Amino acid sequence: MKHISSIVLLSIMLTACVVEPTRPPRPEPLVEVVPAQPAPGYRWVKGHYKWEGNQWVWVRGHWAAY
Repeated sequence: MKHISSIVLLSIMLTACVVEPTRPPRPEPLVEVVPAQPAPGYRWVKGHYKWEGNQWVWVRGHWAAY
């Protein structure tokens, strides 16, 4: 009985797995010119790539209040 419950538990765990295709490597970051700080109390958030759909998409850097 213990063997059967282990198999059931394993099958439940495996059905929760999500298999994604491998992604191409993330490209090198783009060089951005940082504009002047809009006001005191802002920090620069660097641009970065994010995975969207089936490709890497560049998210531009921006100033964010802190």
